[in-house]
Amino acid sequence: MRMLARRLLLPGITTLALTATGCSSAPHTGTADAAAPATLAPAGDGTSQQLDVAAAPEGTPTPAAVARAGGKGRTEQSSLKVASYDPASGRAVIAKAPQGPAPKPTKSTSTPSTPSSPSPTADKPVAVGDVIASAPAPGAPNGLLAKVTEVVGKTDRGTEVKTASTTLASVLNDDKAEGKVPVDPSSVTVEPLMKGVTFSWAKTGGVKFGPEGAKLPLGNLRLDVNAAVDTAPDAPASAGASVSGFVQLAPQVEFSYDGAPGAGSGPRGAFLGMSGDWSSQWKLQGRAAASTGAPKRIPFAKLHSAPVIQVGPVPVVVNLDLTCYVQVEADGRVTLDVQQDVKGDFKVGGSYALGKGWTPVSRSDVKSTPVTATVTAAGKVKGALGAEASVGLYGAVGVSADFAPYLRGEADAKASASSDGKTSLSGAWALYGGFDLSGQLHLQLSLFGTPVFERKIPLGALNREWALASGHAGR
Repeated sequence: MRMLARRLLLPGITTLALTATGCSSAPHTGTADAAAPATLAPAGDGTSQQLDVAAAPEGTPTPAAVARAGGKGRTEQSSLKVASYDPASGRAVIAKAPQGPAPKPTKSTSTPSTPSSPSPTADKPVAVGDVIASAPAPGAPNGLLAKVTEVVGKTDRGTEVKTASTTLASVLNDDKAEGKVPVDPSSVTVEPLMKGVTFSWAKTGGVKFGPEGAKLPLGNLRLDVNAAVDTAPDAPASAGASVSGFVQLAPQVEFSYDGAPGAGSGPRGAFLGMSGDWSSQWKLQGRAAASTGAPKRIPFAKLHSAPVIQVGPVPVVVNLDLTCYVQVEADGRVTLDVQQDVKGDFKVGGSYALGKGWTPVSRSDVKSTPVTATVTAAGKVKGALGAEASVGLYGAVGVSADFAPYLRGEADAKASASSDGKTSLSGAWALYGGFDLSGQLHLQLSLFGTPVFERKIPLGALNREWALASGHAGR
C-alpha cells in the first residue's frame, strides 16, 4: 500500500509544479475548430456604453472581435475569423467566416447593452493596427488577443498576418462591463492523479448523477476520492492509512471593466476572480506518515476549464485550473479516525483602481457541521482537504489561491469527541476546525491594459480556527 501511494504521489507533485489552483475563507473553479465570425470594435470616441457580460452561446461558433485601427463608432459584428495561429512566430491566418443564424442571447447578470448593427466595414480585410480578440482557434487553444503588425499576404486559407501581444483595453476601449458567469460543469476536464477518483456533474438539460445515485444541484461538479495514504515507516500493516470523501463546487467567473476615455489608454477599474459554493465531506483513517518539517500534500485530481465569456461582442477566454488535494501533518505516533463536513462559499480575485493599482480580494464564509475524531496514543495530527486554484485570461495566470479547510486534533492518550457534544475520552484532548487561505496576484493581470507590477502581490495569509470540543478526564 505504501509503495502504491508513493508511485501515485510522484506524478501529482510534478503536476503541482506546473499548475496553481484554490478558493475561500471563513467566519468565525489539441486542435480547436476555427473561431468565427468576428466582430469589429472601432476605437472609442468617448461615448461609453454598458456591455452585456454572459456565457458564450452554446451550439454556435463563438464570435471573435476585431478593433479597427483608426475606426470610429461603436462595437459591431464582422464576418472574419481566426483560421489558424502559430504561437512560435506570432503569425495568424484571418479568413471570412461562413454565415449562419444569429446566436440566441444568453442570460447574464449584467445590464444589457444595445445590440450592435451591421456596418459597411464588416467585410473589410484586416489591416495593420487592427486588434484581434478570438475564442479558442486552431493553434490558440486559450484564445488569441493580438495586434496586427504586418499583412503578409493572401493564402488559400485567408489573409496571413504577423501579430504582437496587446491588451483588453484596445478592444473594450472606454466601455463598461460587469457580470458573473457560471462555469458549465460539463466543460470541465478532469485528470485523476491517483486511483479511486470519480467525477460527476449536473447542468440543465444534461443532468448526471453522483456516486450511489446522489443527485447533484444544477451547476455543481463533484470529485469523490477513496485512496491510500502513506503510513509511518514503523507502522504495522493494520495501521494502513486512507482518505475518502468528496469535494463539491459550483464555480463562477466574475469580470468587470470600467474603461477610461481614449482608445487603448487602460481602464479606470477592473476585476477578475472566481467565486462560488464549496462543500466537502471527508474521512481520514489510520496511522499517517510522520511530517518531515512540512505537511505532506497528496494531490488526487487536476481540473481545467477555459470558459468563453462574451463582453459585448468581445470573446474573453478565461482559464481556470483546480488541483484538489488531501494534506496530512502528523508526528507519526498517532492512529486517527477523523471525519470533517464543511460548507460555505468563497471569492478570490484581483481588483484594480486607477491611482491605487491592483489589490487582492479574498473572502468566504465556511462552517463545520458535526465532526467526529478519534486519536489513539499521544500526539498531534492535522488533516485538510483543499484545493489550489488559478484564474487568468487567454492562457496567462492572473490570480492563484490555496484554500484548505482542516481539522486539527491533540491528545495525550486516547480521545474520542464529537462537535455535537458527545465524548468518550481518557486524558487531555482538544479538537479544532478551521481553514487556511493564501495566494498571489500575477503580473499577467496587465492584460487588462493596466501597468505591470514588478513582483507578485500576495493575497495575504488568512487563517480562521474555532474550537470544536476539548476536555480532560482522570485516568
